[in-house]
Amino acid sequence: MTSSESIRPPYDPELGAVLASLPPALRAVCSIRPEDIPVFRVVNSSMRPDPLALARGGAVRVEQRTVPGPPGAPDLPVLILRPTRGPGPWPAVYHVHGGGMVSGDEWELADTLAEWVDLLGVVGVAVGYRLAPEHPHPAPVEDCYAGLRWTAEHAEELDIDPQRLLIWGSSAGGGLAAATALLARDRGGPALAHQILQCPMLDDRARTPSSRELDGEGFWDRTSNETGWRALLGAAAGGVDVSPYAAPARAADLGGLPPAFIDVGQVETFRDEALEYAARLSRAGVPVELHMWPGAWHGFAVAAPQAALSQLAIAARFAYLRRVLG
Repeated sequence: MTSSESIRPPYDPELGAVLASLPPALRAVCSIRPEDIPVFRVVNSSMRPDPLALARGGAVRVEQRTVPGPPGAPDLPVLILRPTRGPGPWPAVYHVHGGGMVSGDEWELADTLAEWVDLLGVVGVAVGYRLAPEHPHPAPVEDCYAGLRWTAEHAEELDIDPQRLLIWGSSAGGGLAAATALLARDRGGPALAHQILQCPMLDDRARTPSSRELDGEGFWDRTSNETGWRALLGAAAGGVDVSPYAAPARAADLGGLPPAFIDVGQVETFRDEALEYAARLSRAGVPVELHMWPGAWHGFAVAAPQAALSQLAIAARFAYLRRVLG
């Protein structure tokens, strides 16, 4: 084995069995080419949570709105989840959905957000951003930033404590959350208390061993990753002239960013870039809590929430939120 090669670690036995038993519709989106994007979008939309279930027996108020997008761009759909009991102002979680830059909407992981609203007493705001390839960079991250600005500017109306506003994203949403945090730092706000980057998509260069380990297996393999980045960046993907607001791993300076929670599976494309980003944040003086889940594949805690390792990952994120938001 050369220094540039790596061996895929074994799957956690329970998660490996789950992966092998996934329905064909989910296995079909393991390795996504550009022509597969429409099917990927259909599969993603089929997994939206039941809006009635988000109310959690009346504990959560569910509201859909459109808010102003970036200058000259369309309005943005947002999903707002608020507690119905107890006094505010509340901490707030601003959620950026995943989907490889090409799929998903503000309803993704809304069931998790509703649980946090109910059990932790937070306001959840989820943004629906424009998708690549129809809307390449900088449209997605500018949409995410515009939604964050709207949330902060309407903190009083939403009964939000602006000192306790955090951003959360998973997969492509984790990359966009990191990029939005960079924009907020560089544009002088809004201030973010924390960032939660769940298996984040951070680097378009496919230069790490883990970015090449998975080929036709797991979730989001090397082919899928190339599809997502090329949809976002076109021919610039992997080249020398890519903005850190598209690929946060390219940022030269990570100082002054909010404290971070980062977690990633050991058997996934984003493993090495997530570990490297956590290390670079630490070297820049940013507090980081980092988890690498042994034998776990991309999105394991969402696709297999009852697995023992998934339960540990879910509990770790919940405990972090409870600790930092008080």
